[in-house]
Amino acid sequence: MADLVGQTLAHYRVTAALGAGGMGEVYRATDGKLGREVAIKVLPPEVAQDPERLDRFQREAQVLASLNHPNLGAIYGLEEVDGKPFLALELVEGEELKERLERGPIPVDEALEMAKEIAEALEEAHNKGIVHRDLKPANVKITPEGTVKVLDFGLAKAWSGEAPDGSTPSAALSQSPTMANTGTIAGVILGTAAYMSPEQARGKPVDKRADVWSFGVLLWEMLTGRTLFAGDTVTDVIASVVKEE
Repeated sequence: MADLVGQTLAHYRVTAALGAGGMGEVYRATDGKLGREVAIKVLPPEVAQDPERLDRFQREAQVLASLNHPNLGAIYGLEEVDGKPFLALELVEGEELKERLERGPIPVDEALEMAKEIAEALEEAHNKGIVHRDLKPANVKITPEGTVKVLDFGLAKAWSGEAPDGSTPSAALSQSPTMANTGTIAGVILGTAAYMSPEQARGKPVDKRADVWSFGVLLWEMLTGRTLFAGDTVTDVIASVVKEE
């Protein structure tokens, strides 16, 4: 994970490893041209080696770069070094909503204020035809100033092998961004399945209503401190999403 630390990608000097997952490896870096701290997300090999998928990802990144909202994490650019594409993103300091929820429910007034900011971020993107598709506590950050930032907006579509009608190849593997490279159902992260809409869990086409569903699940968890849809396996979680109230 930390093999890029100390290296320079284009004009970005990598200073620390921040995390890794199905959506790639994330590093902290310094922009040598503008002197600002950024997050670098190195794309997974399956994206980098598929020209059609990379082209689709580039188009999606251009749309995302047009978003400008205080509650959205910004995309600064899509770069490539030695055939390895990477994103330069706004570095959002602070605590993930996931970490905050590990300490228990959020007081109603605070939760509603945070939810309002998440909703405004969703509305801004939806008005431009962009659907998040992977809204969950790990993709929401609370800055030290108390501002809520929604991250990885729209990247789910860019990463997935999506069909022209907006559907995905299989229900169980419909969220390639947060899927480990195992090619099996065991590779899907439970946290993502717990926030999927029933349509998304079935691998059907989705629109902004999928985000509204995920937002509702997120708000319930903020107020109660408990996961709404749970299970021992991905199959159990998806069954819960699809069949339970």
